[in-house]
Formats: sequence, C-alpha cells, structure tokens
Amino acid sequence: MNVNLTEYISEKQTLIDNKITDYFRDQDIPEQLKESMLYSLQAGGKRLRPVLLFASYQVFKEDISPVVSSAVALEMIHTYSLIHDDLPAMDDDTYRRGQLTNHKVFNEATAILAGDGLLTYSFEIIARDLLLTIEQKVEVVKLLAKASGPEGMVGGQILDLEAENHGVNLEGLERVHTSKTGELLKFAISIGAYLGGASEAQISELERFSYYLGLIFQVQDDILDVTGDEEKIGKAVGSDEDNEKSTYPKLLGLQGAIDKKNEYVQCAKEALTKAQADTSILMALTDYFSQRDH
Repeated sequence: MNVNLTEYISEKQTLIDNKITDYFRDQDIPEQLKESMLYSLQAGGKRLRPVLLFASYQVFKEDISPVVSSAVALEMIHTYSLIHDDLPAMDDDTYRRGQLTNHKVFNEATAILAGDGLLTYSFEIIARDLLLTIEQKVEVVKLLAKASGPEGMVGGQILDLEAENHGVNLEGLERVHTSKTGELLKFAISIGAYLGGASEAQISELERFSYYLGLIFQVQDDILDVTGDEEKIGKAVGSDEDNEKSTYPKLLGLQGAIDKKNEYVQCAKEALTKAQADTSILMALTDYFSQRDH
C-alpha cells in the first residue's frame, strides 16, 4: 500500500470529524449534554485509534465504509475516557488538547454524564450499522466492550491510580499501560483485520504488533511529559511528576526510556513482518507513533 502518511492521516481525521457531526445531527439529546459531548469530541483529537483501525482494515480491503461506524464508536469511547480521566477525582487536569477540560467548562456532573453518554451511544452506533452483519456486530461490540471495560481500559485506569505514590517495576508498568492504553489500540488493529477478512494467524500477529504499539505510544507520552513542547502537547509538561505517576523515564531514566521504546519498535515491526501481508502503512504508523511530538 503506497500512500503518503501525512495525507493518509489527515484524510482519515477529516472523515472521522465529519462523521461525528453526522451522528449527532438528528439526535434528540438535551442541549447542555449534547454541547458537553461535542465539546470534547471536537477538541482537535489526533484520531489515531480510528486511523489505526482503517489502516488495519486496508491491509486486506480497500473500501473502508464497513468500518466507519466502528471507528467513530472507538473515538467516542476514547473521548469518554479522557473526560473522566481529567475529573477532580482522577487526574484533576485543567487543560486537554490546549483548551479547558470538560468539567471546567460545564461542571463536574455534566462532564460525568457526557462521558457516560459517549460510552453508551458508541454501542448504539455499532448496533444500527447497516453495513455489518449481525455476527460482525456481535463481535465488534464484544471486543470493544472487553477492551474498554474492567479487563481493559477501566482496569488499567485503576492500576494506574494504585501505582501513584507507590511506584511499580517495569513489568507492573507494562501491565498498567497494556490495559489503560493498549487495549483500545489492540481493538483498533484486531477488529480492522477481522472485518477485513484476515486469517486467524494474521490476526494473531497483528494483535502481537498492537501490544508493542500500545507500549510505544505510552513510552513516547511519558518522554513528551519530560521533554515536550507545552503548546504542541496542549497541556502542562511535568504533570506526571507532579501527580507522582509511575512512568518510563522515572523508572528507567530518560535515555533508558528511549532505549526501551526502540526495543518495542523492533518487536512491533517483527510482528508485522510475520503477518505476511502488505503492512507498509502500519510500519509507517509505528514510526509515527514512536516519533510524534504531541
């Protein structure tokens, strides 16, 4: 698959932005709640999870129409998690993506309900998708619920909270981020491959790839919290240290974190090679995740 990566990402970001608007256009949602949900959805997110889903699907098929609803649902769940993550009871953040967090603009109760609304609406979108078979819908809902639930993202969030002020070893840190960040990335890759018609062996290798990609994403996040540009990141640098979070630089030192990230990159690319398909776009996205500056 020979594509310009910058154009590919931009094109898919625009698609998701437009589809999000479509999914809210005719919904009879109380105005305050609708504004709160859209405020965070339209806050300039990178849409990397939907981009990965599209890229994984396009390893096997070209027309992405059958996976658009799954990609939008995935972005809604990711956004809900950010709204809740920023709440006073969690990270108590003031800024997200360069603008005030949801509860700072509306109020804490509305922010909680906006997150709840995004979570539940995401499954409705999948259930009413006319381009998926009943069997496909069940598989998408099952995997997305597992990735975002107590064995996935939610479980990873509480492990992250428990690690604050206590510290964890490398194995513990990988477990936190495999759940909190990695499970939604794994969903994006595996469901894209499944809906694209990949074999079980190919899906297995792509899931192994997604495991390392999730760790790459988190290591780079941790590195940027130390070395990043606040204007590009959209929030204060050093917040992990202020919140006494367990991070790769804190555990391994900055250079150690960079070395570990490069190790993960090598493992991710080995898995892609073993998938025995044209994974060039996923190879390029691996480098993008590893080298991003925001």
